[in-house]
Amino acid sequence: MAGLTIWRHPKPLGVAGRCIGRTDVPVDRRKSKRLAHRIRAWARRHGAPHGVITSPLRRGADVGRWLARWGWRHRVDMRLIEVDFGCWDGQAWDAIGAAAVDTWCRDFAQHRPGGGETLVALLARCAAFIADAHGDRAAESFVCVVGHAGWISAGLWMQQAGRATPEALSWPAAVGYGARVAIGAPG
Repeated sequence: MAGLTIWRHPKPLGVAGRCIGRTDVPVDRRKSKRLAHRIRAWARRHGAPHGVITSPLRRGADVGRWLARWGWRHRVDMRLIEVDFGCWDGQAWDAIGAAAVDTWCRDFAQHRPGGGETLVALLARCAAFIADAHGDRAAESFVCVVGHAGWISAGLWMQQAGRATPEALSWPAAVGYGARVAIGAPG
């Protein structure tokens, strides 16, 4: 397999100004269906298999469920879940405060924002998923992935920077809602 094609989930409802990681926020069903249509059209144009892997969170899994209604294979993989922001998750960024965010940025790779997951742990999770997807012949039927901005940024970081320790200023910007990104095979 040459690589994975990953779409960021559609924009969820009620997330403006909030830190959203594993908080399971809803997406307007029309937006989920619209992204599923785009994925299906892309697969048709590129001769891709009709299989999709998603995060267990609704904002990704709902897209997979639409595709499953149309005959696609849909698999959920916990490794695709968004970064765990601990007690920050779901909170307004203003309530978290600039000082807490600055502390995270000073030790970007190893700090546990809100007591949650380190960036190093996210990178390991992302690397394991990508390696498994490229090493598993059965995974070839699941070229399409619907995931989250943090996970996609981690995949892009590994593709661009390899094993370098990430720093806040060089971390890839979040891709837009519904955006498509290709992440190549490791190595």
